[in-house]
Amino acid sequence: MSALTNQPGGTHYKTMKIQPIEYVLANELGYCEANVVKYVSRHKTKNGKEDILKAIHYLQFILEFQYNDKQL
Repeated sequence: MSALTNQPGGTHYKTMKIQPIEYVLANELGYCEANVVKYVSRHKTKNGKEDILKAIHYLQFILEFQYNDKQL
């Protein structure tokens, strides 16, 4: 069984044409970028606004640690 077909805790990824993990691995994204993709991809089927706020939080990490921008 593929790990892509076994999703503990819901079906919010299994129903996607391309799962976030596939996109993340194919594009060799870092941790923060991967979390942005994950939260934006699932917000409509899992946690709504909370997932968008989590994605924004990871974007703030990217701005701060990759671009030395702490203004947000």
